[in-house]
Amino acid sequence: MARDENRGGNNNRRNQREEAPEFADRLVAINRVSKTVKGGKRFGFAALVVVGDQKGRVGFGKGKAKEVPEAIRKATEQAKRQMIRVQLREGRTLHHDMQGRHGAGKVVMRTAPEGTGIIAGGPMRAVFEMLGIKDVVSKSIGSQNPYNMIRATMDGLKKEQSPRSVAQRRGKKVADILPKRDDATDSSTQVAEEA
Repeated sequence: MARDENRGGNNNRRNQREEAPEFADRLVAINRVSKTVKGGKRFGFAALVVVGDQKGRVGFGKGKAKEVPEAIRKATEQAKRQMIRVQLREGRTLHHDMQGRHGAGKVVMRTAPEGTGIIAGGPMRAVFEMLGIKDVVSKSIGSQNPYNMIRATMDGLKKEQSPRSVAQRRGKKVADILPKRDDATDSSTQVAEEA
């Protein structure tokens, strides 16, 4: 009897852990798809979901099923398996401007000053929100297909490098990698004085 009660307790603890949402998810697109068979057509649903912890990790997945909830569940599970980590500057924006491509989809992402917000269209906005970016300017050029837009966005985010990782690879200090702001202001004052 005591052993059975303990087992029940462990299951409850496991269920509580699973209920606490570690990741947020966003449904980007849902399509009704059909398969033509001998007797007619069989309809199903395809879902595209973006999952992230809003602290620098994000992933996307797609799932197909006869019912919408099952398709969303499959897509969410796949997204959790394919997560990538992205280094954020000050926890709010990208370290540098970048481009991403996938098929005919091409996206441009730029860093932005504080208070800019997320300037991005549909599927890209979902990726940035799940990633935890607060300030970014982006533009989709080419394909408007949500699958290609998300893949192009993920391709661009994979290319991002933080100053720390670049400095480590080159064997330098972070201060040597980053541009010096004093030099920039000195040169601008010299130009103003010469004019």
